Amino acid sequence: MRQFSSPSDGLLGSLSGASDVDLELGDTALLRALLDAEAALVRAAADAGVLPTTAADAIVEQCRAERYDTASLGRAADASGNPVVPLVRELTAAVPEHARGWVHVGATSQDILDSALSLVAVRALGPLLRHLDAAVEAAARLADTHRDTVLVARTLGQQAAPTTFGLKAAGWLTGLVDARDRLREAGAAQPAQLGGAVGTLAAFGPAGPAVAERFAAHLGLPVSPLPWHTRRQPRLDLAAALGGLLAATGKVALDVGLLAQTEIGEVAEGGAGRGGSSAMPHKNNPVDSVLVGSAARRGPGLVATLFAAAVQEHERAAGGWHAEWEPLLDLLHLTGGAASRCARMLAELQVRPERMRRNLDATGGLVLAEAVAARLAPAVGRDAAHELVSRAAAAPSFRAALLADPQIRAHLSEAEVDEALDPYRWLGSAGLFVDSALAAVRGPQT
Repeated sequence: MRQFSSPSDGLLGSLSGASDVDLELGDTALLRALLDAEAALVRAAADAGVLPTTAADAIVEQCRAERYDTASLGRAADASGNPVVPLVRELTAAVPEHARGWVHVGATSQDILDSALSLVAVRALGPLLRHLDAAVEAAARLADTHRDTVLVARTLGQQAAPTTFGLKAAGWLTGLVDARDRLREAGAAQPAQLGGAVGTLAAFGPAGPAVAERFAAHLGLPVSPLPWHTRRQPRLDLAAALGGLLAATGKVALDVGLLAQTEIGEVAEGGAGRGGSSAMPHKNNPVDSVLVGSAARRGPGLVATLFAAAVQEHERAAGGWHAEWEPLLDLLHLTGGAASRCARMLAELQVRPERMRRNLDATGGLVLAEAVAARLAPAVGRDAAHELVSRAAAAPSFRAALLADPQIRAHLSEAEVDEALDPYRWLGSAGLFVDSALAAVRGPQT
């Protein structure tokens, strides 16, 4: 069977990931990051005068992913519990005799794998955040275009009161921006790891801190004040940020899927050739909504695994650390796919204002009951106004019942009743909230 080089390969992987993100997550990408860490280690040690520069150069020369076979390394990893041990063995065999004693100098397997996973995460976040930027911009366009497009808000699954589609899109926008900010922060804080066998860097003597600093610099990662072998907060921050983004994209997907239901029909996913059914020729399924929602449902379990694994023994974990690797990569894979599909879904979304207005009017003005009660309350009191309007709402025609009730007509004219039943007069600060959300993303408009 062919070895998959990225999570997007295979029959199912392409349904949950994004190819450009997954290129940074596959076996080849992880192997490249492991070798980058080994190369940075010997460069840092040479910088600190711990080993000869000629040895470092010889080792770096062999730190090329194409020289090694990921499948054989994966099989060999079973004997030691991680892939670094067989990789170090093959790397040592590949370098000249004079440099072999310096391969993997002063490090432990966790140093290399933790640093490699930090690199993998940072590299994958590049294309992932580009997809997220596109989703943010698409949500902003929807909010701007439909700032005053009225539709009915729904609470507890029921029609509630008027709002605007622009405000709904602004809510999506704000959720995506908040998640993006947290993910950028967590990604930028993924540190290099170098502590040696028990976190003392004893093998480097007094040069230990200098080597650790140079190691991080060569990798382009933050340096940690001390090794974090069993202090897993950087990974928890990243896991939480990835889970938060899945929740933000999942919210968009859920709303789109509900609004696209046949009976609602207020939006539809675009994209030629997408959404077909194997059995029903008439179907136009909201595929991106479904797939983003699927990712959002898988995310919490992976985040929980990272948090459960974070309570680790003494100086080095027995299983907790090992439990992190695949869930972290799976989270990055799912989040990349969710961000990519969310961007496409929002960019191609078909919005149907006329259907929104028809659905809002379907109850004959009942969604404006709060507005009528608010007009009555100054004259009869809040509780009495609520009771009068509730009684009218039970009649076959809400407007007719309002106009026929002498207690209501004593305080509201027909024109005032009709004004209260105008959805555009009961939007509150919806437009201002949209403007605020857009200004937060685009800056104030002149």
